[in-house]
Parts: sequence; structure tokens; C-alpha cells
Amino acid sequence: MEQIKAIKEGNQQVFKQVFDQYHQQIFGFIVQRTKSEYIAQEVTQLTFIKFWKQREILSERLQIQIQLFGIARQVMIDILRKEATRFKYEGDMAETPFTDSLIDAIESKDLLQLMERDIEKMPKMRRMVFELSRKQGLSHKEIAQIFSITPKAVEQHIGKALLQLKQHLYSIML
Repeated sequence: MEQIKAIKEGNQQVFKQVFDQYHQQIFGFIVQRTKSEYIAQEVTQLTFIKFWKQREILSERLQIQIQLFGIARQVMIDILRKEATRFKYEGDMAETPFTDSLIDAIESKDLLQLMERDIEKMPKMRRMVFELSRKQGLSHKEIAQIFSITPKAVEQHIGKALLQLKQHLYSIML
């Protein structure tokens, strides 16, 4: 949380350390989802620009990586929307590899917002484990090392989180 405080105060050296530490992880996270290195480069760059511009409103209660990956996810969605619109107007809709997934993402935006609210309501440890697993793509072993718990405990947290989300989604669909 010291890093966040320093960045909020405008410390560029700490920002550079954070950039060096998370640049490759964010790039990999975006490539994995979009299958496009070009988009991953754009999203990664815009993520850090947005992170710096919004530094004054960063939360000192949330881990820096959670905030960075949240920004990256939002920037990715924004860029995919712009690309889909561009292809639509150029008549190349069939040639873009991510159009179908983009449309699905847009159609399910309300559902994602509901899920985000549900995730925020989870107990702190369950929420952090779930976000590291599902949003950042960390393995159970990596998460276990971060929190000094067993991989089995990570699995249990994720299982409970998924059950909680499924139950709420099921109740909404009825």
C-alpha cells in the first residue's frame, strides 16, 4: 500500500517500478483474451496512462495489481468496442477475429456488473483469491504463495465464490 500512496503523491520513480513489475503480466493477460499482440500493446500502454492519470483516486485498501488489472480489463473492452465499430463501418465485420466475443461481452455487460457487485460483497479473502484467479489468471499455487495458504485452501475459496455467484445468478433468472 506504500506504492499506492507514493503514486498518489506523484512519485514517478515508484510508478516506473510498478510499470516494470506489472507490464509483462498485463500484456500477457490481454494477449490471452484477445489473441492479438497489437491490441495487447495498446491496452497495456493505455492502462498505465489511465492508471497514472487516475492516481489521485486510487484506493489504498485494494492491492495495486487488482486496480491495474481492473483498469486493463476496462481499457480492453473499450478498445474492442471501438475496433468492432470501425470494422462495422468499413464493411469488414466478418474479418475481425474478436467481433463475436465483443458482441457477447457487450450483451452481457449488465450481467458482468451484477457479478462485480456480488464479488465485492464476498468476504475479503474469498474475493481477493477469486479475483487473482479469475481476473489475473494466477494459478492456485501462485495465489497460495501470495497469501501463505495451501493450494487446497485456494481451491476452496474459489469453489465457494463460484457457488455464491451461481446461486445469485440462478435466483435472478427465476
